[in-house]
Amino acid sequence: MKISRRAALKGTAGALALGMGGLNFDFTRAYAQADKVKRGGNLNFAISAEAPHYDPHASDTYATLHLVAPFYSTLLRYNLEKFPEIEGDLVESWQVAPDQMSYTFKLKPNVKFQDGTTLTSADIKATYDRLRNPPKGVVSNRRATFADIDTIETPDPLTVVFKMKESNSSMLDHFASPWNVVYSAKDLAENPALPRTKINGTGPFTFVEHVKGSHVSGKKNENYFKKDLPYLDTYRGIFTLQAAAMLNALQGGQVLGEFRGVSPAERDRLVAAMGDKLRVEESSWTLNLLVAFNVEKPPFDDVRVRRALLMAIDRWGGSKGLSRISTLRSVGGVVRPGSPMATPEAELVKLPGFSKDINKSREEARKLLKEAGQENLKFVLWNRNLAMPYTPAGIFLVDQWRQIGVTAEHKQSDTAPYIAAMNSGNYEVAVDFSNLFNDDPTLSMTKFLSRDKNPLNMSRSNDPEIDKLYEMQLRERDPQKRKAHIQALEKRLFEQAYQQPLFWWHRIVLTHKNLMGWQMSPSHNLGAQLEGVWLDT
Repeated sequence: MKISRRAALKGTAGALALGMGGLNFDFTRAYAQADKVKRGGNLNFAISAEAPHYDPHASDTYATLHLVAPFYSTLLRYNLEKFPEIEGDLVESWQVAPDQMSYTFKLKPNVKFQDGTTLTSADIKATYDRLRNPPKGVVSNRRATFADIDTIETPDPLTVVFKMKESNSSMLDHFASPWNVVYSAKDLAENPALPRTKINGTGPFTFVEHVKGSHVSGKKNENYFKKDLPYLDTYRGIFTLQAAAMLNALQGGQVLGEFRGVSPAERDRLVAAMGDKLRVEESSWTLNLLVAFNVEKPPFDDVRVRRALLMAIDRWGGSKGLSRISTLRSVGGVVRPGSPMATPEAELVKLPGFSKDINKSREEARKLLKEAGQENLKFVLWNRNLAMPYTPAGIFLVDQWRQIGVTAEHKQSDTAPYIAAMNSGNYEVAVDFSNLFNDDPTLSMTKFLSRDKNPLNMSRSNDPEIDKLYEMQLRERDPQKRKAHIQALEKRLFEQAYQQPLFWWHRIVLTHKNLMGWQMSPSHNLGAQLEGVWLDT
């Protein structure tokens, strides 16, 4: 069964499908005829960061999904040929009650975990209980998105019913999230934290090995529940943490693709070197970088200091230069620019940090720092060591703050220690990220909920007013009223300056033309299962 988002959400979130933006897509590959598919072979592809662990429930970095997604399944997922249409993954059909107060899923029969056990509704219940109410020692970054679930019932082994406390206009999107992979109830009963270190899924591939610093590999799941899939016999994801190494491997054919994205300059270099051997696909990106202030660390507990630092940033001028050398491009608020629920530019420029009169804005920033007694402020800016686009973003911020007399030391680290520092609050100011998979406003705004409601809020702020506005937009079905709530939340967030989007990204993916069946989308979190990929050799 397939259900369009427009139909499922009765026009409210459905309109978001219009915000996909320009998409340069290779339809000859996406719609290749079945009789042309070649089975077998091994795929080598690049992964430009290494995951801190194996548990997508507790992760917000693409590195986790690119490492483990081929081994797992989700209840629903996005049909990338018709994005953002939703289709079944583990389910063969589902029903949504007219009042959106219950969701009934019928599971596909004879689905097997890698260890040979059969998936049942008990596994779905155990997975979602862990997501919405994680036991001690378990982190669920999606806890807030499932707070509206009241009970999960399993009337038979192939039926699961979610009953709601309140209606939620974004619920189908949450069920289709690539992060909400399904685990074995048996494994979770043995150890709720087991998925951090052990892989046991129902996906198209089974886990072979993970050699830290080198690669992750998988082989065809001979018991996969989708007939005739996957096409590949094996694959290897090779960790290429340096951009130059990844580009050289791609040019030399050691890897056939990297599914996150490259900069315009990197694209141009490889196009010049490889010519018609290279495929280039581009899209706007459901991803942004943010500036996050740890409000528990003085002087960033002072709103004047936080606002001053945001007001010093020339986003409009910076986007022009950074878009030529990095994947950073668009200026926008909490919802992707150009999507239906995004704040129009004419309104955005009225908010702190988005003025086009940068000289006036910086003058006000200096006054705020003086009032706060922080004219000679010095601090460490924490950042990931990913060359694209974290490094240019950090360098840009250091330069922007220098122009109001502030000194920032730019500290970069690998993904695992970076995330550990962010989660523990062991930082002052950081380049953070909002890693989305569609344009639903609830998904983008969950990050800004109070820390006691959502561990993804890296500013560690608790603001009941933001929580209230989040709830109001979540329950509102009228698009215009919902948009008003979103803009009110955005205004409160930026005036308090807890955290703020810096730039939204532009996605450019390069692959060899003999790599077939992989599908481009506006999110690098989608399409990582590799089940439809094949090699035209």
